[in-house]
Amino acid sequence: MRTTRKHSSSDKDIQVILGTLLRIGVIAAMTVVFIGGILYLVMNSGQVANYSVFSPETAHYSSVTAVFAGLQSMNGAAIIQFGVLLLIFTPITRVLFSVFGFLAERDYMYVIIGLFVLVVILFSLSNKLVG
Repeated sequence: MRTTRKHSSSDKDIQVILGTLLRIGVIAAMTVVFIGGILYLVMNSGQVANYSVFSPETAHYSSVTAVFAGLQSMNGAAIIQFGVLLLIFTPITRVLFSVFGFLAERDYMYVIIGLFVLVVILFSLSNKLVG
């Protein structure tokens, strides 16, 4: 009986940590996007956007390295993209912490499943973020 209570309180602690992690990640991403949006509007207030023609070659921040290069110059669009990256990496961090939580509980089946999910997510993002 005692080990069941220990596991259930441990499970609850892990769930609280994971919930807090998700909450902080979303709030941080929202704050970064908001600051980047204000900076973008201040720096580009005189420009008129033309949405009648789609031109993907004008996308300056389509890779992680480009976003970090834009962050160094405090570009508003790069800051917005960084906020989006934070939002993308928040659930990835949750999966990673879940794997460590399952590892601490010695629940190896869920460790393997969590690692598989992590590999699938990272593999699917590898072509999109680095290119």
